Amino acid sequence: MTAQDADGADPTTVGNYFVSNYPPFSFWGAEDVPSVTKALERDPARDVPFGIYVHLPFCRKRCDFCYFKVYTDKNAGQIRRYLDALLLELEAYADAPLLRGRHPQFVYFGGGTPSYLSSQQLEALFACLQERMPWQGVEEVAFECEPGTLQEGKVRLLRELGVTRLSLGIENFDADVLELNNRAHRAVEIDRAWTLIRAAGFPQVNVDLIAGMVGETEENWARCVERVVELAPESVTLYQMEVPYNTTIYQDMKEGQLDSAPVADWPTKRRWVEEGFARLEREGYVVGSAYTAYRPPARFLYRDALWQGADMLGLGVSSFGHLAGVHYQNEGSFDTYVERVEGGERPIHRALELTAEERLIREFILQIKLGHLDPAYFLEKFGVQVTERFAEPLRLHQAAGLLEVAPDAIRATRAGLLQIDRLLPDFFLERHRNARYA
Repeated sequence: MTAQDADGADPTTVGNYFVSNYPPFSFWGAEDVPSVTKALERDPARDVPFGIYVHLPFCRKRCDFCYFKVYTDKNAGQIRRYLDALLLELEAYADAPLLRGRHPQFVYFGGGTPSYLSSQQLEALFACLQERMPWQGVEEVAFECEPGTLQEGKVRLLRELGVTRLSLGIENFDADVLELNNRAHRAVEIDRAWTLIRAAGFPQVNVDLIAGMVGETEENWARCVERVVELAPESVTLYQMEVPYNTTIYQDMKEGQLDSAPVADWPTKRRWVEEGFARLEREGYVVGSAYTAYRPPARFLYRDALWQGADMLGLGVSSFGHLAGVHYQNEGSFDTYVERVEGGERPIHRALELTAEERLIREFILQIKLGHLDPAYFLEKFGVQVTERFAEPLRLHQAAGLLEVAPDAIRATRAGLLQIDRLLPDFFLERHRNARYA
């Protein structure tokens, strides 16, 4: 969270703003790793969706704002060893009672840059993953791409392999802004990639933009939004730039090269995203979360299932998973991850078994990011009336004009939706507030 200064400004300061899970990662620990093994020995709960996340951490360059686990220095042999480790890791889980015989409803390839891999590597990876855990009935296969890594054969292959939602990380269309932020792709590569993607006929294509990148201006943002309107993807993700500690921008600030975060302040970023949403709505898009707009029937199955408590097997270095109410994260070191898998171990670094109350809070705060939630869902699933359980923070945010609360629905106003992550800690348990998030 960021605090307003005396002038009423709200600068972008260093730290995590985006809330992606609960309880905060800093409360996960090695002492809870055995709880993952216990969870895997259980029979799966009835009607709980299941999916797989595959982390492919390779990139051509590391963006200055990136805080994910990525590598730009791995050779062909190291990449091949990593892909082999992914398959060994899946084998270590496939016969566990919780997962045995289950078919994923969604598979998500994230990174890093999944499209960094060659066509031959991708074809082999998809085939081997499905040999170990068949995908019959899979409803969504999502795959992240960087424009400069796409060639005609690779794009066509991804469609043949069954990718249903291709997500293109454009971030900005301006050549100077891309270079200032150390993006790998160049502006001229965007249109070429887009032509190939549309020719391949993916059911859903998503494009990403980031409001507030280094060098961003009012005019540039407006042009970026108009370019997205011209491309007419099925869905759009609009992020607001933040500066986590493990980014190049922060390192520059720490070393005295920058006096403050060189990105737009929060009111400006919120206004830009609001302008983007409003423009997309005029073109028939529906705002579906604090970050997304889409044209029906497009959807984000991975997100929606996970935010309703789905089981998700996370594969790869530093990846996150959630199994039968237990969070876990894999080893964050490339070599340690690979060595543990090759040694026949499940490479889990830390975990946390959630209490019933923590599971309730987790789903509540994640679903409110959609802009609306149904109290009846929580009453049926958890036996809790959330309008009573969270009465005080709901009252405060309703009085501030950020939420609308009724017995049958809780909704975020547009002003609330654009800063929803700032509201969420108010719903945390006391011990989880004001703590380091990651």
